[in-house]
Amino acid sequence: MATRTVTRFTEWVLRTAGNKLAHSVRGDSRVCVINYHRILAEHDPLLASEPDLATFRWQMELLARCFNVLPLHEAVAAVAAGTVPPRAVCITFDDGYRSVHDLALPVLREFGLPATVFVTSGYVGQGSMWNDRIIEAVQTLPAGELDLSALGLGAYPLHSLDDRKATLGTLTERSKYLPPQARRDLIERLEALVGDGLAQGLMLTPEMVVNLDRNGIEIGAHTVSHPILTSLDDDSARLEIAAGKEQLEHILGKPVRLFAYPNGKVGKDFDQRHVDMVREAGFTAAFTTAVGALTRDQDRFQLPRSRPWDATPFLFGLRLLSWMAQGRPR
Repeated sequence: MATRTVTRFTEWVLRTAGNKLAHSVRGDSRVCVINYHRILAEHDPLLASEPDLATFRWQMELLARCFNVLPLHEAVAAVAAGTVPPRAVCITFDDGYRSVHDLALPVLREFGLPATVFVTSGYVGQGSMWNDRIIEAVQTLPAGELDLSALGLGAYPLHSLDDRKATLGTLTERSKYLPPQARRDLIERLEALVGDGLAQGLMLTPEMVVNLDRNGIEIGAHTVSHPILTSLDDDSARLEIAAGKEQLEHILGKPVRLFAYPNGKVGKDFDQRHVDMVREAGFTAAFTTAVGALTRDQDRFQLPRSRPWDATPFLFGLRLLSWMAQGRPR
């Protein structure tokens, strides 16, 4: 994607509108939490929702110039206390990709911005997550038809870029809700079709996790293996939540305070049982993927986060202000 410039006009409009918004909701402290996954060295049309480095850099410049970026745990406390500054934003990353360390961290340091990385502990130092293995296979397979009928998943065309986008979207979404063994069967079938040559090592190593922490990036938990919690029995879900925390604490040598639900859709990917498990595990707050802003009247174990996608600084900033104006998820 082309680099975008944060103009003085954009800065003035966003700061002015943000201050007026904060004044209009005085007494109702609000924070917008932004959610990323991977940062790409270059734009990839099959990963259009993931920003490349140039895009991420102008987004961080915009946040540094137009918003007040807070550490996530401080923002949660400030919302409860009613002491949030205007135009307050937090930055988070899910899953624990090494690109957060290699590409995002230098940009965050350049602009002096704090962030939180929710790490799936079982993949630390272990290559690639299941969804990335699907992505890599769909990227690599030759043109033609992908026949997965033997797995009960039908057949998919791979003749064009649009075909690959559609196939990838369908397989990724369906795989989220497959039983673990069925998901493994799919990935093994895809990788058998591809053969050698798939990229590995997309995830953080233990040393990178520690280095992020030393550079002021808070590490939060995201379960051990990134399951859909509602697909598990209660004992398995409780283990995923608690063990993910414990494994990261072992790496860091310090408490892990924050949690993010895998996939994060309220009532679909997790329910009140899992909210209670997260609280019982000793976390201080937990985050969904609902659209909205943190407000004082929300359950701090079901706080919203949203993924930005707008292509220009002005629209990107307006998106954040619209989430702040909305307040809690609807």
